[in-house]
Amino acid sequence: MEEDAGLGMRLTGKAAIVTGGAQGIGAAYAKALAAEGARVCVGDVADSSAVRDAIIAAGGEAIAARVDVTDAASVGAMVAATTKAFGRLDILVNNAAIFGKLEIKPFTEISSAEWDQVSAVNVRGVFECCKAAIPDMRRLGSGRIVNIASATVFKGSPLLLHYVASKGAVVALTRALAREVGIDNITVNCIAPGLVMSESVAANMSYGHEFVAANTASRALKREAAPGDMIGPMIFLCSDESAFMTGQTVVVDGGSIMH
Repeated sequence: MEEDAGLGMRLTGKAAIVTGGAQGIGAAYAKALAAEGARVCVGDVADSSAVRDAIIAAGGEAIAARVDVTDAASVGAMVAATTKAFGRLDILVNNAAIFGKLEIKPFTEISSAEWDQVSAVNVRGVFECCKAAIPDMRRLGSGRIVNIASATVFKGSPLLLHYVASKGAVVALTRALAREVGIDNITVNCIAPGLVMSESVAANMSYGHEFVAANTASRALKREAAPGDMIGPMIFLCSDESAFMTGQTVVVDGGSIMH
């Protein structure tokens, strides 16, 4: 599937934030939201101006924001920049996470510092972004939050204990937050991708051929996943087509997990 595959214009007039949008799956999400008519803030700790420029070159509206999702002030500045540029905030895609550069290893070799870093970005980062974004959604009387977990949560995948635990927390956060903000007509759902061959994953020697091949073999659909494979479910969860759906986790892994 191409990353810029158009699905219509279901998000015209909406404003969205995508964290971790400078490359890989996050960049695919940001471009897809723009292709659907949304105005997009591409947030990342890295420079996301190339993705912003690509969206603008394709006829969309976008801004780039440097953001550390573990820092409340930085997240608040990103939300403020979005509402200043677009006048509103309708959609938050919490994609920023530490994964592609992690080394596969036994849990006994994971340092406390590495555990804390993964938890801070992957869990508290989602919390900080939701906390900053929801007041603007409440003022609108609606909103869509899409968190990104991982199919590893349902597999109990070994050798990435800090990552799997962090993504399990994202699933739990999604369910609990959906209960809190449903009264405000804000939906909170979650996508759990399988192994996706993004730039960072493809460049990580820890995820070698045998690891990728074994993962692919476990799927009903026997092929590697690309960032574009995540676009359809993400757009669905950001659109009014999922307006009566909240607290749910959708696994998108080619049928490795079925539940």
